[in-house]
Amino acid sequence: MEKQTFTATQKFLVVSPRKLRPIAKSSAKLSPLEAARRLEYLPNKGGDLILKVVKTAIANATQKGVDAKTLSFESIQISEGPRLRRGIAVSRGQWHPLKKRMSHITAVSYTH
Repeated sequence: MEKQTFTATQKFLVVSPRKLRPIAKSSAKLSPLEAARRLEYLPNKGGDLILKVVKTAIANATQKGVDAKTLSFESIQISEGPRLRRGIAVSRGQWHPLKKRMSHITAVSYTH
């Protein structure tokens, strides 16, 4: 039996990739069902965003008739998206730039 892969992506999330990567790294070591169970209780905004992608990856696999208990993560990638250029007004009519960074999340799971 060959290895089937299932992907789920979420793009243009206004959260810095730096905040998402530690959560993704710890979740990639677990099975998708265990990762979904643990991500529900994280206080971070990133936990909810990664949870949404993990649940989508599980749903994509079950849609193809694969049992969710046999799934494993191949990878959870957090890549950088475009940056929104915003600014804040400061004294003497000046402006300090702010970069609001965006992230793309890709979760790849497979069956054994």
